[in-house]
Amino acid sequence: MPVKIWDIWVRFTHWSVAGIVVWNLFGSTDQMHRILGYVAAGLVVSRIVWGFIGTMNARFSAWWPTHSRLMEYLRSLAVGRPQHHLSHNPLGGVMALTLWLLILALAVSGWMMRLDAFWGEDWPQDLHTCLSIALQVCVCVHILAALVMSVWTHENLIGSMLSGFKRESGDKETLR
Repeated sequence: MPVKIWDIWVRFTHWSVAGIVVWNLFGSTDQMHRILGYVAAGLVVSRIVWGFIGTMNARFSAWWPTHSRLMEYLRSLAVGRPQHHLSHNPLGGVMALTLWLLILALAVSGWMMRLDAFWGEDWPQDLHTCLSIALQVCVCVHILAALVMSVWTHENLIGSMLSGFKRESGDKETLR
C-alpha cells in the first residue's frame, strides 16, 4: 500500500541539487558555476535544517545511520533479506550525509579559491578538484545503489523520490 513519505521540500531539494551537481560537473566553470554551487550549498543547508524541523520522515531521527542501525541493516543485506525502511535505509543515510558534506566542502573550497589570501596557491584548486572527483564517485554509487536496491527489493526508489510515495510492507520488517 503506498504511503506518503517524501514531502515536497525533500523532493525539491533532492532534484534541484542533483540538477545543479550535474550541470556543475559537466558545464563550464564560469560565474554560473559559482552561483549554482552556492545555490546548491544553500539548498543543502536548508535540507539540513529541515532534518530538524521538517516532516517525520525528513527528520534525522527517522533515518540517522547510528552504528547499531547500520550493523543491523548490513546483516540483513548479508543474509539476502534487506530490511524495508520507509525513510532512508542506514546506508542511504550515510550516502546522503556524505553527498551533503562534499557539496558544502566544494562550496567552501570554491569560495576559498577566489580569496586574495589564496592568490597564487594551488592547493585550494587541487582540493576543489579532489572533492569534485569524490562527489562524482559518490553520485555514481548513489545512482547504482538506488537502481540495484529497486530491483532487489521490488520497490522503485527513484520513482518514490519523484512521487513522494513508497510502499508500506505488511510485515514487521518495515522500519522508519
